[in-house]
Amino acid sequence: MINIIKEIIRDFQKEKLDVGTKRHLEYEIIKKKAFICIGVRRCGKSTLLYQIINDLEKQGVKRENILYLNLFDDRLIEIKAGNLSLIIDAYYSLYPEKKGTEKVYYFFDEIQEIDNWEPFIDRIIRTEKCNVFISGSSAKMLSHDIATQMRGRSLPHELFPFSFKEFLEHKKIDYKNLTSKNRLLVKNCFDEYFIKGGFPEISNVKDKTRVGILQEYYKTIINRDIITRNDLKHPQAVVRMSHKLISAVSSLYSITRVTNYLRSIGIKVGNNFVSLCVDWFQDAYFLFSVPIFSPSVSKQNANPKKIYCIDHGLVKSVVPPVLKDDGHLLENIIFIHLRRQSENIWYYRTKKRNEVDFVWIDDDHTKNLVQVSLTLQEENTKKREVTSLFDAMAELSINKGIIVTLNEEETIKKDDTIIEIIPAWKYLLRMNNI
Repeated sequence: MINIIKEIIRDFQKEKLDVGTKRHLEYEIIKKKAFICIGVRRCGKSTLLYQIINDLEKQGVKRENILYLNLFDDRLIEIKAGNLSLIIDAYYSLYPEKKGTEKVYYFFDEIQEIDNWEPFIDRIIRTEKCNVFISGSSAKMLSHDIATQMRGRSLPHELFPFSFKEFLEHKKIDYKNLTSKNRLLVKNCFDEYFIKGGFPEISNVKDKTRVGILQEYYKTIINRDIITRNDLKHPQAVVRMSHKLISAVSSLYSITRVTNYLRSIGIKVGNNFVSLCVDWFQDAYFLFSVPIFSPSVSKQNANPKKIYCIDHGLVKSVVPPVLKDDGHLLENIIFIHLRRQSENIWYYRTKKRNEVDFVWIDDDHTKNLVQVSLTLQEENTKKREVTSLFDAMAELSINKGIIVTLNEEETIKKDDTIIEIIPAWKYLLRMNNI
């Protein structure tokens, strides 16, 4: 096994890295802390690690001082039971003179494939002269249990598919200097982003190929990251449930309703199994569940939640056209935009039982209200959305709200409060470092 690992290490030393489009993820290398990158399959985690390696080399770090292993590699099957020490043995058998004298940079891609990786990482951080960078596609890597096992020696970061800014940079479109020409290019690029989504691999392929690739992503997430990872005995229930929920993005769902649906098609499972499935979907960064805004956890649990998908392009490729709703897809885009910034997101129901799509809390611990509507051209629609938002602003003591639309732009004032109606492309350019 050591000889195989040595071969993989040597191969990497000769590899020319494809660093792709620079991601908007800020990180800092801190002594005795492992960098952890978590995100959905195929969102660009490996490329991000390559970008970090490229940055290190620009700073003068030699490739021989960098060890990179992708733990999905089928040649590494023997260490997947947890014998990770073989990796260190193999590296220092190639470079014995570096042991204890030179800093080594370890990169372990998709480390969740390995049993009991946490104590191994904790040990090498404590005992080796090294920095450690790891990636994985499981939100469990953010959990309290892993933080405890790592004894505080980890710095987790989440990576999502391309944001709109990253998509623009990938297309080499200048959004920082909005001349009349650039403005038109940005708006046209948003139309493309609305269709394709943000997975890096599909941004430059033909439509038929893109749909096929995204459908394969979907199948692999369900089969490998959910069914196989959790050793599930009801795979058909997971498949049908995942399709039911992804077809209902930006809509309310309840555990009981989903359970009843599965039973109606002959799949006999209980509420507990369905609830666990939702957790597994979230663990794989596939679907996200958003509760009602309330200080009461019991009230949050008693009310239906809203469901969102990691990428609207994935939804468009999996869901039959008759079930697609552009308004729901736009809302999904805005949710993921907000989720990149905060985990503290809810939907809001006013005292008159009208709904506002998002209450979210920013880095300054400030509550923000965002409503999403594809268009406000219908007077009744505009009145409903504006009234609901003003009511929510009054109830939450917020003096500014936002309505994101596809193309419309306007400012509405009421006493000392204001609603800004803004096109989605412009709203997506607002936040820093996203």
